[in-house]
Amino acid sequence: MNTLPNVDTRRGGISPPHAGFASDVSPEAQGLSTGVSVRYAPDPTKQWFVLRVSYARVNKAHEYLAQEGTETYFPQHHVHKNINGKKTRMLEPLIPNILFAYATPEKIETYVKHTPALSYLSYYYNHFQTDAQGKNPPLTIPYEEMMNFICATSVDNEHIQLVSPEQCRYKSGDLVRVVEGDFRGIVGKVARVRGQQCVVIEIEGLCMVATAYVPTAFIQKI
Repeated sequence: MNTLPNVDTRRGGISPPHAGFASDVSPEAQGLSTGVSVRYAPDPTKQWFVLRVSYARVNKAHEYLAQEGTETYFPQHHVHKNINGKKTRMLEPLIPNILFAYATPEKIETYVKHTPALSYLSYYYNHFQTDAQGKNPPLTIPYEEMMNFICATSVDNEHIQLVSPEQCRYKSGDLVRVVEGDFRGIVGKVARVRGQQCVVIEIEGLCMVATAYVPTAFIQKI
């Protein structure tokens, strides 16, 4: 599996990528995306939070949290743009203005509500749930789900894309695992997207991501 060449496995500080879909990835995710055995168990005190970042300051927020020792992740993808008449390949966020952070609820609340330097950071709320006060809680992602998402979006493939439910023609709705190729290990649902057979990974309440083309021979029903 080809992943970003600069995906660093150090906790806390990881450089932005040069090629592919990830800019910051935890050691756990690095293990999944390269086929290396996972060496770290999830921390029961931490959760993966989805955070909004205004004014396109995702890199700035990532750097601040990394300096504080907090693991973050934001997927990126390559796009081709005409700049001064020349076609240029460059990286852009796959999900604009979104940063994922792995920390305790108390730590995230400190960043969001009590850190003036992060005034552009806010919670992304779960609009499918309500708490005891009838309010939507911050959106969090189960650990294994997040690892699967990171595994899928950190593959160096330009054809990974955000999709809507209307774009996906599911074959059966059954969960499958990709057993060969660049997306080996990823779990999702088989669908046809823009005429191609893909595996779709959903982060409920946030987004759906489709892989590039995956042959039937590379797919195993779970």
